[in-house]
Amino acid sequence: MKQLGIFKWGICLFVISLLASCGGTTKNSDTVEIEIKTVEGTIIAELYPKQAPESVKAFLAIVDQGLYQRSYFYRILSDENQPSNAPKAELIQGGIWSRTKKRPELPRVPHETTQQTGLTHSAGTLSFAREEPGSATSEFFITLSDLPGFDFGGENNADGQGYAAFGKVISGMDIVRKIYRKPETDQYFDPPVMIVDIQRR
Repeated sequence: MKQLGIFKWGICLFVISLLASCGGTTKNSDTVEIEIKTVEGTIIAELYPKQAPESVKAFLAIVDQGLYQRSYFYRILSDENQPSNAPKAELIQGGIWSRTKKRPELPRVPHETTQQTGLTHSAGTLSFAREEPGSATSEFFITLSDLPGFDFGGENNADGQGYAAFGKVISGMDIVRKIYRKPETDQYFDPPVMIVDIQRR
């Protein structure tokens, strides 16, 4: 009888250790993973709420409302379509902006510089598009190459504040590059590339 109790206790310890080891392979709690489902394939990215809390909160609020459903990657910057004397960038930009439809009024996102977050615009970075600092709402871009000029103090923004990086592609850069190679006219994809949806994983 005593041996049976010891056996049961051993089984319990085994199950507990097994669950603990499974917990070790779970997703990093410091990041949030999303799927950007496009007509060309799926891009998986991780977002960094600890480093860029305001940006991630704003982006996920739009995701959770389903506002990115049937939106588009509509803009491209490449070496060929920018003025020769301008700082160059390689990126695709998307969101709910449209030339024909009015987008919903959304709160502006407080500008989190890369100096504040410690993030940089390396290849595959997700970042908010903006005009003046603090004007970002829903439009974002994915970088195709390292863009230090987009970081705080970089040359791509006259105000020196850079853009607000908040995530990075961890799978699907081949899809990003495929979209990047699509036909474009004057920095706009022709036609735009549909984002079927963006969802948390």
